[in-house]
Parts: sequence; structure tokens; C-alpha cells
Amino acid sequence: MTPTAPGFAPVPLDLGDVLLLPWGAGLLRYAPGVARITADEEVALWNPIRETDPEAWILGHADGGSGDVAGFAVLDAATAALLGTVGLYWPNRADGQAAIGYRLLPEARGRGVATRGTAAAARWAFATAGARRIELCHAVGNTASCRVADRCGFPLEGTLRASHRYGDGRHHDEHLHARLAGDPEPVAFGAAR
Repeated sequence: MTPTAPGFAPVPLDLGDVLLLPWGAGLLRYAPGVARITADEEVALWNPIRETDPEAWILGHADGGSGDVAGFAVLDAATAALLGTVGLYWPNRADGQAAIGYRLLPEARGRGVATRGTAAAARWAFATAGARRIELCHAVGNTASCRVADRCGFPLEGTLRASHRYGDGRHHDEHLHARLAGDPEPVAFGAAR
């Protein structure tokens, strides 16, 4: 029998020019940035945030000690400006199966921020939270997310037909990518390609 994963206990992750800080009451000052993420057309299409209150969203992504969620604010280390968010949760904690997702503000896209933040959060989950497998799903039409998954070492495992209702109200096919704890780091890890 596989032991239950111990769970998430988010800690700050310092990537040099980018910081990942666990969401919580101390980061409520970023509520206007979360509202901007929510309002962004691309986020609204590919990864809609259903919560309309940014402060409630922030607090909902703070774990509160249960070990069920690891939500990180992605910040510019020099300016402390919000760039986006990366989060993990357990679809099946008893089996060590986690899922990861991310959202970026438009000005943070194209700089490798999603790749670096996602890869760092995944490494942390494997090393400290007992994750055995981390899945990353995205709509087939979201080619930017497909590139992030590839760069982070999450190979494509298949297509889930009419899997999820997206911001346009339609059910889209999704790509399922996954990484196992024992998989090697990507060759060009950390590099924006």
C-alpha cells in the first residue's frame, strides 16, 4: 500500500530575479494584480478564475495548514511586482498524484517566468511534499501552455476529449502532460527557449 503524501507546506522559492511566495493574508496587497489577472482576456479564455473577489481568491489559495494546496504569488524580485501565480493541489493525495497550473499577467509573458516558476514549484513538490506524479492539463488550443509543459519536462501523455469547459463556455479537448518524481530534469532547464 502506498503511503499518503505528507502534503504541501509552501515555503518561499527564490529563483534569483523571480520569487515565489506562498499566498496568504500577508499578500492581500496583491489583490489589484489578481484582479488584473482575472480580467485578462487570455486568462479568461484558457484558465478562467471563477472567484470574483480577489482577496477571497488569495485567501482561498493559502493552504491554512491542511497540506491540500500550495499557491504561490510569482513576484519580480527587484520590484516586488506581481507577475502571476503558480499553484499545486492534490487530485489524489493518498497516491501522491498532484496537479499544477499557472497564470501570468500579459507583461510577464514571453520571459520564461511560467516555465521557471512551474519547474521550481514542481521540483519543490517532488522534494518536500511527497508528490509522485504531477499532471499539467491545458486546452489543445493553448499552445503557449504546451510549450511551458515541454520546457518543464512534462511529456505529453495524451488528449482528453471534450474534457473541460473553458471561458468561452465550450468544452475543449485538453492535452494531458505529466512528470514523475524520478524523471530527469529537462536538458535546457531554466532557459527560456
